[in-house]
Amino acid sequence: MGGALGSWARWGIASAAPVAPGTFPVTTLAVNVVGAALLGVVLVVLLDRPPPHYRLHALLGTGALGAFTTFSTFSVELVELGREGHLLVAVAYLVVSLVAGLSAMLASLALARRLVGPVVVP
Repeated sequence: MGGALGSWARWGIASAAPVAPGTFPVTTLAVNVVGAALLGVVLVVLLDRPPPHYRLHALLGTGALGAFTTFSTFSVELVELGREGHLLVAVAYLVVSLVAGLSAMLASLALARRLVGPVVVP
């Protein structure tokens, strides 16, 4: 169910904000960065405090956010940019995606932990 919701949301955003071939895939980047940030919050809220909510994490984290973000689309766009000769755009997309995604995750983890309180170890 979570995967259906996440993929539907991603399709809606991609349909509303298509990107022209050969250009920087800003829509996929935005979706992946937002998804990484949301996953950080989900991890803190559902898994950092006892009791861990594994089923809800599976629904929201693995399902909804796993389908919302997409490594496969990122990979296809990266390969297509390179194949079409847009090597600088491809390298920029690769670097910005990795740095922005990891930064969003780390920032959201830190912010959520600050707002929710310290990690509780059973």
